[in-house]
Amino acid sequence: MFTRSCFYKSKQAYQTLRMGNFTSSAPGLSGSACTQFVQDVVSSNCVVIFSKTTCPFCKMAKNVFNEIGAAYKVVELDEHNDGRRLQETLVQMTGARTVPRVFINGQCIGGGTDTKQLHQQGKLLPLIEQCRPCCLSTIPEGSGSAQ
Repeated sequence: MFTRSCFYKSKQAYQTLRMGNFTSSAPGLSGSACTQFVQDVVSSNCVVIFSKTTCPFCKMAKNVFNEIGAAYKVVELDEHNDGRRLQETLVQMTGARTVPRVFINGQCIGGGTDTKQLHQQGKLLPLIEQCRPCCLSTIPEGSGSAQ
């Protein structure tokens, strides 16, 4: 499911159960590897949504891009082996812990409400149209995969 071989390090990992929550004790990705992964995904895709599958605000953001027919890349943090570490990386990069974290043309535009508001103001599509040519895709990638 994930294209980076370093994401398969979790096979060496183990999970411990504490008060009903799973916490990773895995060696997993280092902070710098998480930062590199986020930077790579964001720099190679015009629109990236760091999301969680059950989050209504994440669904809101995806729906906005679906409505306007924009291709986007989704990284579902709750399905990713290093999702917690990636979310911590996003906190450091964007200053916000909440999801979604939506990036357009390499810049974080905020979350679901911010995305919807930009769309309602007519400012979202112009941001997408400014994407670097290397980031434009002719095939929609809103499949929820982190490939």
